[in-house]
Amino acid sequence: MSRKRYKPEEIIAKLREAEVLIERWRRHYNTVRPHSSLGYKPPAPQTILPKPPPPPYDPTVRTLPVQLDQS
Repeated sequence: MSRKRYKPEEIIAKLREAEVLIERWRRHYNTVRPHSSLGYKPPAPQTILPKPPPPPYDPTVRTLPVQLDQS
């Protein structure tokens, strides 16, 4: 019975594939899958980024003058 010999490139490709699959599983396990002790919520849900701040004041942009009520 002969063993199959792998070339170094094949081993590296398979190692990289394993790393990718493990990372995909880890992210799913830690962020997506629900957990019963947490009320079927994910353990670490993805965070929601706040709205970006408004652009800084630009003095070249002209706005219409505001008329104040003079009563």
